[in-house]
Amino acid sequence: MFTATFSGRGFARLALVSGVLLAVVPGPACGVEPAASKSAFNLFHPVPEGLMRDMSTDRPDRTESPFTVDAGHFQIEMDLVSYAHDRGRSGGGGRTDAWAVAPVNLKAGLLNDLDLQVVIETWNHVRTKDQATGAVKTRSGLGDISLRLKKNLRGNDGGRTALAVMPFVKIPTNQDGLGNDSVEGGVMVPWAVELRGGWGVGGMTELDILRDESGRGSHASFINTLVVSRDFTEKLGAYLEFFSEVSTEGGSHWVGTVDLGFTWTVTANLQLDAGINAGVTKSADDLNPFLGLSWRY
Repeated sequence: MFTATFSGRGFARLALVSGVLLAVVPGPACGVEPAASKSAFNLFHPVPEGLMRDMSTDRPDRTESPFTVDAGHFQIEMDLVSYAHDRGRSGGGGRTDAWAVAPVNLKAGLLNDLDLQVVIETWNHVRTKDQATGAVKTRSGLGDISLRLKKNLRGNDGGRTALAVMPFVKIPTNQDGLGNDSVEGGVMVPWAVELRGGWGVGGMTELDILRDESGRGSHASFINTLVVSRDFTEKLGAYLEFFSEVSTEGGSHWVGTVDLGFTWTVTANLQLDAGINAGVTKSADDLNPFLGLSWRY
C-alpha cells in the first residue's frame, strides 16, 4: 500500500488532464467489428497467427502503447545500449555519465486485452564527478525490477483510437546504491489516434507515488507526454515527442525533454530502433542516445 501527502491541486490536475484525454479520444470507428472472436484465447490458448494484430511496442518513445500483446504470445523489448550525460546544471555542479546495457521489458499476453510486463534494469554503470573537488564516484550493478499490467480499454483490434490503463509497482532489487531501496508505484493512461497518410498521435498521463529523497515520506510525481509519429514506408518510421515530469516534492524542478527516434521493421515480429532524448530543462539529462530492439514470438 502506498501513502502520500500532497495537495488536492495535484489530484485535480491529474483528473483534468485525464478527463480531457478521455473526452478528445473518440470511440472505435463505426463499422469495425468487435474482437469477440478472440475473447476465448488466453495465455494457455494462444491466438492463432492469422488473427494476431500488428506488433505494437512500448518503445522507443517514452509514451507507452495502449495496445497489448496477443493472448498466449510473448514479446521482448530492450535497449541494446543506452547512454545518458548530464552536466549537473540544476545544482551541485556534478557531471554524471551513465550506461545501461540490455535493460529489458518481458511481456506475456494473458488475455486478449491484458498483458503482464516485467521490466528489469539488467546492468547499470554510473560515473559521477564533482566539478568542485574533482572527486569521482562510480556505481555498477543490477537496477530495480518493475511489474506492470496493461489493460486495453478500447481499440485493441479495430478503430482509429485506442486507450489503456497500466498500474505498476517497482521492487527495489538494485545493487551498489543505484536506487532508493523503496517500493514505489503508480498508474499510466496511454492513448493513441491513427491519422491519415501514415501519421499518428499519442500521449500518456502518469501518476507516480515516490519516496522522498529524505526517506521520511512520499510524494506524487506527474508525467505527461505527447508524441507525433510518421510511417515513411512499410518498414521505416519516425517520431517526435515531448516529455514532462513535475514533482510535488519540495525543492524539485520540472524535467522536460524533446525526443526523436526512428524504427525499422525487419519482419512482422522484429523491430530495430534508435533515438535520442534531449533535455530542455536544467534538471533533465542533457543527452540520452540509445539503440534497441523488439521481438515477438
